[in-house]
Amino acid sequence: MLSEGIASQRGRYGAYLHHDRINRKLRARRGARLAAITSGGAIPDNALFAVVAEPDGGSVGTVDEDFAVESLAGDIMLLGNTSWRIRRVESRTSRMLVEDAHGAPPTVPFWRGEAPARTAELSQQLGELRKEISDRLPGVVPVEGWRSLPIVADAVSWLREECGLDLSGAEQLIQYILEGRVVLGDVPTQTTIIAERFFDEGGGMQLIIHAPFGGRINKAWGLALRKRFCRGFNFELQAAATDNGLNIALAEQHSFPLADVFQFLHSETMPPILEQAALDSPIFQTRWRWDATRALALLRFQGGKKVPPQIQRMRSDDLLASVFPDVAACQENIEGDIKIPDHPLVREVMKDVLTEALDIEGLGEVLRGIEQGRIRCLAVDTPVPSQFSHEILNANPYAYLDDAPLEERRARAVEMRRVLPASVLEEVGALDPAAIAQVQQEAWPDVRDADELHDVLHTMVMVPESSSQLLAVSSQFEVGGSKLSAPWTQFLDRLQLENRAVVAEAAGKRYWVAAERMEWFEAIHCVVTGLCPVPAGRSPATTHVGFDDALLTAVQGWMPYLGPTTASEIGELLGLPASEIEKALLRMEASGAILRGKFRPAGARPAASASHEPEIEWCERRLLARIHRLTVATLRKQIAPVTASQFMNWLLRWQHIAPGTQVRGEHGTLEVIRQLQGFEIPASAWERFVLARRISDYDPAHLDQLCLAGVVGWGRLSPHPATLEATGSDENGRENRRRVIPTRVAPIAFFVREDADW
Repeated sequence: MLSEGIASQRGRYGAYLHHDRINRKLRARRGARLAAITSGGAIPDNALFAVVAEPDGGSVGTVDEDFAVESLAGDIMLLGNTSWRIRRVESRTSRMLVEDAHGAPPTVPFWRGEAPARTAELSQQLGELRKEISDRLPGVVPVEGWRSLPIVADAVSWLREECGLDLSGAEQLIQYILEGRVVLGDVPTQTTIIAERFFDEGGGMQLIIHAPFGGRINKAWGLALRKRFCRGFNFELQAAATDNGLNIALAEQHSFPLADVFQFLHSETMPPILEQAALDSPIFQTRWRWDATRALALLRFQGGKKVPPQIQRMRSDDLLASVFPDVAACQENIEGDIKIPDHPLVREVMKDVLTEALDIEGLGEVLRGIEQGRIRCLAVDTPVPSQFSHEILNANPYAYLDDAPLEERRARAVEMRRVLPASVLEEVGALDPAAIAQVQQEAWPDVRDADELHDVLHTMVMVPESSSQLLAVSSQFEVGGSKLSAPWTQFLDRLQLENRAVVAEAAGKRYWVAAERMEWFEAIHCVVTGLCPVPAGRSPATTHVGFDDALLTAVQGWMPYLGPTTASEIGELLGLPASEIEKALLRMEASGAILRGKFRPAGARPAASASHEPEIEWCERRLLARIHRLTVATLRKQIAPVTASQFMNWLLRWQHIAPGTQVRGEHGTLEVIRQLQGFEIPASAWERFVLARRISDYDPAHLDQLCLAGVVGWGRLSPHPATLEATGSDENGRENRRRVIPTRVAPIAFFVREDADW
């Protein structure tokens, strides 16, 4: 390369050596020494632009070259804690001229840059620490009172001793681990990785793979998985990766069993996929410029002057087009994978990308661990994002694996809560049965006239005619038999008279079918007996409907009205075996229309015929999103703050001041004192204003008896201010303090003797 030139299309461009192959000698070409002295060096040349404030010309700081070149005059950026308005960017002098924006909000969304990834050794230690904390606290749920458990106190002491944390830091770390474990069912470590999926506010879904392997492995995994999704579903996805996991933003077109995400990549086929993904990423462009500069293919100084950054970038792109034309070509003209040329510079760049910026060997070892069972894989669909997912959902720009800007990130459409309600922590991952029932009831068609019923029949293809089957369908939606059967029967009779609907029979069952859907019904049920005349003049274009397409249309028509259901339940409605229904459901899943999972409580799901395990449930995507939103809304109501009047009403009852809540006798007096112990007020106010209002028919003898029996103590807990002031010293040097004589207004407090220590 150094003797024949960097790129053959450019002739001898970049050739710094004479290679005498006959005598096997190397000699320098003219200008080689100057190029090596002025442009040599292994440190990447990230040119910085100086930020100069006008009109005084003072230096404010520096910004990255990409940021400076891509900024426009009038943009407001934040440098330090001050807003600056960009006036112009001088590329030749590498200066950015700015003026004070007087606190205006910045319009530039974020800075771009690379961040160093966590090492494998530190990632290993982090996973072991997570596992150790989780193992020390088996079965502990972070609900009210969890900090007072002895096992938690032991874990806090261990963290303070081993990790040098203070009390607050140790408790926060334990709470973080426990809340994440409760939602996910386990803690992500080097031997346990967890896939988490949940809905966002935009109707899509977020896939989080919790894998604390460090940023280099996770970025490689994210790029390869993003490319795999692109090839499998034909859609580009937003993705991000941090040291603790990776995030894929799924659209409505993506529906698959969550556990299958661990099988999307295999250790043997992963390297070529990752290579193709890396070619499209910004990492390749950056590393190409660095390596080309290091190899003296791009000069940093020319003619005694420094080459401006944007000129270096242009020359870098031109050089890439000469050496590696496929990666710079129009992708519409490239069929299949991009062929990587056997060029020294390209080989060096690919090595740097795959082994320095990314860790292809580490990713291969992780995938082999998954395939061999050394790494346990868990898949969890959650109604709320876990604590472990908050970091990557709010990831910094350097974690992004695509070029979508911050304001368009789908991950930012996830609403997260710092504190989870107790019901989430106690029954994590379960959808609210009331929310399921409400969505099912709302989804069931509200038929008000014959035309609306005709639309329903046209959508569902066929509806069971017998009242028992209709009631079976409607019972789960809490629709009474009178509401369903009486109006529907009336409308069905009218449709029958108008020849818009017919009653058809198949396998001993009768169905109402829209006249336009008879071809579909006949394709599904081969033996059909029409009990009502089918209107003539059917469209000849619809007479060639196959069984699979007709069944798919029927299942697609029923799914938006059923909510969570199983193949056997749909098969019972349509009079078909569950195996045929499953084929249609799998086709719908491939298109992203439905999702599989376990949505209803275990007792409400029918068991599979061959085993006693509950059957897989299916639910239409939009209905499932509504169920998730209702579940989360119910959880939010449980921790919603009450109004001031509600709090005061509760406080008056709790303090036994509200009418009808007063206590009685000596036992009641002890209860009030236990509630108010440590509270200081003037001695004369205790019986008159406090005890008499809380104790019905208050008798001072009860308080005297409690004090004489030693059950209750009293005294002044706070020192008198006058006793804290020294009034002088005697001949022995001892301080004299003023003697305070107690009065009726002296503040005193009562306390239960057994609580005297604290």
